[in-house]
Amino acid sequence: MTTRKLEVNDLFKLQSVTDPNLSPDGNEAVFIKTHIDEEANNYIANLFHIDLKTKETTQWTYGKHRVTSPKWSADGKQIAFLSNRDDKNQLYVLSVRGGEAKQLTTFERGVSSFNWSPCGKKIWFSATVKEGKTFTDKEEKDDKKHPEPVRVTKLNYKTDNIGLLPQDTFKQIGVINLETEKVEQFTEGNHQHSLQAISHDGKQLVIGVNRKENLDYEFRQPLFLVDIETKEETLIIDEEGYYGGVRFSFDDSYIAFVGSDRSFFIATHGNVYVYDVKRGNTINVTEALDAPVGDHMVADHQQGANMPSLAWTKDDHLYFPVSTMGDVRLYFATLEGELYPATPENEQVYGYDISQDGVTAIVAASSATNPGELYIQTITTGEREALTSFNKQYLEEVKLVEPEAITYKGADDWDVHGWLMKPADFKEGEKYPLILNIHGGPHTMYGNTFFHEMQLLAAQGWGVLYVNPRGSHSYSQLFADGVRTKYGEGDYADIMAGVDAVLAENDWIDVDRLGVTGGSYGGFMTNWIVGHTNRFKAAVTQRSISNWISFFGVSDIGYFFNDWQHGLNMKDAEKLWDISPLKYAENVETPLLILHSERDFRCSIEQAEQLYITLKSMGKETEFVRFPEADHNLSRTGKPNLRVARLHEITGWFTKHL
Repeated sequence: MTTRKLEVNDLFKLQSVTDPNLSPDGNEAVFIKTHIDEEANNYIANLFHIDLKTKETTQWTYGKHRVTSPKWSADGKQIAFLSNRDDKNQLYVLSVRGGEAKQLTTFERGVSSFNWSPCGKKIWFSATVKEGKTFTDKEEKDDKKHPEPVRVTKLNYKTDNIGLLPQDTFKQIGVINLETEKVEQFTEGNHQHSLQAISHDGKQLVIGVNRKENLDYEFRQPLFLVDIETKEETLIIDEEGYYGGVRFSFDDSYIAFVGSDRSFFIATHGNVYVYDVKRGNTINVTEALDAPVGDHMVADHQQGANMPSLAWTKDDHLYFPVSTMGDVRLYFATLEGELYPATPENEQVYGYDISQDGVTAIVAASSATNPGELYIQTITTGEREALTSFNKQYLEEVKLVEPEAITYKGADDWDVHGWLMKPADFKEGEKYPLILNIHGGPHTMYGNTFFHEMQLLAAQGWGVLYVNPRGSHSYSQLFADGVRTKYGEGDYADIMAGVDAVLAENDWIDVDRLGVTGGSYGGFMTNWIVGHTNRFKAAVTQRSISNWISFFGVSDIGYFFNDWQHGLNMKDAEKLWDISPLKYAENVETPLLILHSERDFRCSIEQAEQLYITLKSMGKETEFVRFPEADHNLSRTGKPNLRVARLHEITGWFTKHL
């Protein structure tokens, strides 16, 4: 079969395979498959089933909606899941014997999360409730109602992807009886409760809640062990940082959870902790591991991947994902101190489940040239067998480029890791442009996973360079913390050293046709680069930051982010201005395309507006493209037609100027 180069519209051909969940007996599994419906301009996700003995795959739900969070009942006879069939996510239960899924809730604001009770007759859930209302109360709606003013009394009053936060709603925990469909509210008070886990004997919950009145500077979620009958609470942890992803061991003797303190603020590595229920003490299982627990990979293909923070086996062994050296790998740990990887290098594990006996794992994994499928893996031998092949035909049809891993010396003689892709139609002896693509975060990472955008740039006939400068995760804590209070210094030097390194080793790169792009922190760095060097002949800045002074007041995280990342506040406006790309606008000689979402509450569109008007007023070559109905995550989860338009804008600008 003749292969073709990857195209923008291949977004509509790719399938995302996520959320594998093993049945309690380990003989079956369910998962979610998502695709984009071009005509409907949305994402469709349905529930699928695999018989692990016959390897037969069957679709269990249909329709143009999204199914998420499938979970087996303890007896393996039912599957519960969330679905937005009625706009809001509601709770459904499906018998494994077949038939239609039964809708259990019709809550006004939907259901956030849930856990089966071990008895199989009840489901615990969390849902948002308006103050003074119950889960089942209906709020009056008046289509002719006039708009009303919104009173804001908190610093934390808006967030990206949502917008203005309701001032009078609270997340509560409840339980629904499947036989009677009676709903009871378990928690109370004007607080945000999170349902973390239920014990295997069905007698205890772990919940997260911070009951302080003013949470503006409260960056903690205490975890409590709660007796369901008496509601008596035992504190598990109450420290600065985020702690969650709780799981009980099979005999309920231990409670494992993941989290990170604020030693290095948002650069702090995550760890796995285990709380001994009888003794009341906690140990850090991953203290010796100088890499972060969790998946910090940035890419643009997987949809709704919901990976467990950790998993127990009946032998009290633990499995959990770790971001390490550009990979996301499953790690194995014992309470006695053993710790080692259980999946191979050069891939991203973005979903998994472990059999109760610890013998097998079902893994959702992707690599640079594999969009991702499900595999069954024998833990002891590492042997794998593919369970799905939804992207097989696509891979036979399209020519993908295998990136070359590179390592070079950055600033301070630190090793920096990255990848170089040759153009899809590469021929020896010819010269090609090179696009430098910079990730956001800054505490995320590029790595060994499928990235449609990178493959698209290579398919256009350009080389692609993407690196993990200091600040990136999957390396040491020192490296991850290396960018804080030093934006535009060592990180900029690391990135430019990467450009120099590949130019020195690859004579096919045309030094006179270099392009640069990036989003969020990568947008900040793109703006910084064009204000400090004219080496690049074209640049595209996306969802960027241009002015740290205004960022403080307009970003949903600005009031604490400047302090955490720069060690500065509004009393330090002069220093914030010194690290703002807008200050250096007069130096910009590179043609700059500015892309920004109108509903971006993380990096507000005013950041782009300031930059565009300033550059335009100075006679610089620049254009500004605004994306309506889009937030900070446009490139990953935005409306499909806008994702397509964004990619056309990027490739069009580089085609014009390179």
